[in-house]
Amino acid sequence: MDNRISFLKTVVPFNLLPEEELANTAALLLEVRFPKDGLIYRQGVSKLKGIDLIVEGEYETFFYDSSHNKRLIEIYHTGEYYGGITELLIKKKSLRTVIAKKGTLVYTVPRKVFNDLCKRYEAFYQHFTDSFGHKMLNEEFAHFYKNPTDFESSYISSEQLYSRRIESVEYRDIVWCSADTPVFEAAIVMSRQKTSCLFVKDKLGAIIGFVTDITIRDNVVAKQLSYQTPIASIMDNPVAAINVHAFVYEAILSMFRTKMRYMLIEKDGEYLGFISRNKLLSEQGQSPLLFILSVKQAFSIDELKRKWESVPQMVHQLLDRGVHAAIVNQVITTVSDTIAIKVIESVIKQMGPPPAKFAFMVLGSEGRKEQTLKTDQDNAIIYEDKANEHREEVRAYFLEFATHVSGHLNTIGFSYCTGGFMAQNPKWTHSLSHWKKNYESWMNESVPETVMQIATFFDCRYIYGEESIMKELEAFLNEQMENPMERLFHFMAKNALQYEPPLTPFFKNIRTFKVAEKEVFDIKKAMTPIVDLVRVYALKNRIFEPNTGERLKALKDKQVFTEKDATELLQSYYYLMGLRLKTQSQQIIHDHTPPDNYIMPHQLSKIDQLTLKEIFKTIENFQLRIRMQFTGNLLG
Repeated sequence: MDNRISFLKTVVPFNLLPEEELANTAALLLEVRFPKDGLIYRQGVSKLKGIDLIVEGEYETFFYDSSHNKRLIEIYHTGEYYGGITELLIKKKSLRTVIAKKGTLVYTVPRKVFNDLCKRYEAFYQHFTDSFGHKMLNEEFAHFYKNPTDFESSYISSEQLYSRRIESVEYRDIVWCSADTPVFEAAIVMSRQKTSCLFVKDKLGAIIGFVTDITIRDNVVAKQLSYQTPIASIMDNPVAAINVHAFVYEAILSMFRTKMRYMLIEKDGEYLGFISRNKLLSEQGQSPLLFILSVKQAFSIDELKRKWESVPQMVHQLLDRGVHAAIVNQVITTVSDTIAIKVIESVIKQMGPPPAKFAFMVLGSEGRKEQTLKTDQDNAIIYEDKANEHREEVRAYFLEFATHVSGHLNTIGFSYCTGGFMAQNPKWTHSLSHWKKNYESWMNESVPETVMQIATFFDCRYIYGEESIMKELEAFLNEQMENPMERLFHFMAKNALQYEPPLTPFFKNIRTFKVAEKEVFDIKKAMTPIVDLVRVYALKNRIFEPNTGERLKALKDKQVFTEKDATELLQSYYYLMGLRLKTQSQQIIHDHTPPDNYIMPHQLSKIDQLTLKEIFKTIENFQLRIRMQFTGNLLG
């Protein structure tokens, strides 16, 4: 009995218990011996009776992956325990497979005894919650713990293939020419209308055939026919058609059977338009890449709007499949960029070619490639310097251009920026030389207001136009950063310290405030210190990667951060990002409400609550570091 009590005093956190409690616990311990290489627990199968305290020998613990490979191998030595997390989360089955590496003696603390100790001794309980929260920051542990759903599941319900009708699909207007049109004129029409399929009508107006790029290649160019050849003599036929009320899968199967790549859509004996096989396949694709392809093939603002409205469903299902939040961010960003580019191209087509070379850049979270589902516009325009007599003309074009672009983006779902950080604001559309002066004055002045602008415009990224203009601005900024900038970094650091992690004293609970009678915390503000902190170090070290994760990796490569520091921040940031995206997608899909950044802690699982506490502690530690390094003041 005395030996058991002495042993318990060496085991953390049992050493925190009072002497009398140790004696009571010691009396209830179950003693078990296991032979070398004996299987003690099987992952997700074997039930635990309580907490195992290793008196002699070792435990080898690991997860098996789908290929039965050992993952996350850990050795538990004498004086350590196994099973606390399982009991804490009220699970009965072992999280991992456990094997005795030597002849092993174990004292087991019965489940009821352990739970009673957790209820009565806060510090004892806190040890296990902290330990679990720290483990959940390890992406691999979190992956195996959460046991994500099968990766073969589609991000868009496969049932849509069998329930959607042709009338729900966007189709193109029919572009046609008469049967006697020369081939070269037909090609001009196709080029102007940006179509790869041109239909041919007879004198009565009936469609008698069609021509594609491939038709002209195979039937004209390859055969060296004259470009004056009438289109009717080289066209393809017959023409395939499908009723507007038919199912999408019927159209796809018909196209595969007939090897047709285009199909007319018919209603009440009239042709409404046509659809391509690639279009239908991209609509039904099982990959975000195919969804993005369908965005690229969109032709109208309304269609782009519907594409953006379907993104929350895709995000929700990607996260459910266990896809990393950084990848989900990339998908959202790529869809957003594709939509913006389509809008820009449509406005240029409407207004005519720009009078000068330019770069359209996005800022803020979009600039960092960290867009969520609650997003507004942040953009600006840089155009090349022109002679004095053309300056007003050039400026007028780009301001009108920016107004049209912003209007279309707002219609699609990217709301106007309330802070006015948009290219349609005359403050943010300028020549390259003017932008250089902007940056120079912001850095030299270095007061809190201009530091905010530096922060916004350091998180910028080119998406359309002449990338060389953006590169020249970046080179200028790099050159400016060779000068002493301590005042700039001082204020940027103070900005990074503006938001404190929402933890109550002694890290016991997540601090909340009330919104519409609900106790919440703002997850965007909780993430902001990481973004701000990393930006300060990136700017100081002249790292021009726009993305927070990419900046962290570059800082690690430059040995500004240790691998441990960078990993902790990366894991913390993307855990928060995943939670934020999941909440927003649920608000849109299930609640039918606009997304926000408010999280209700009591609705989170115990896992998420514990992990959040560890993340907030990590952020506080890094804020302490930046406070000392850039402000020279431990207290702020």
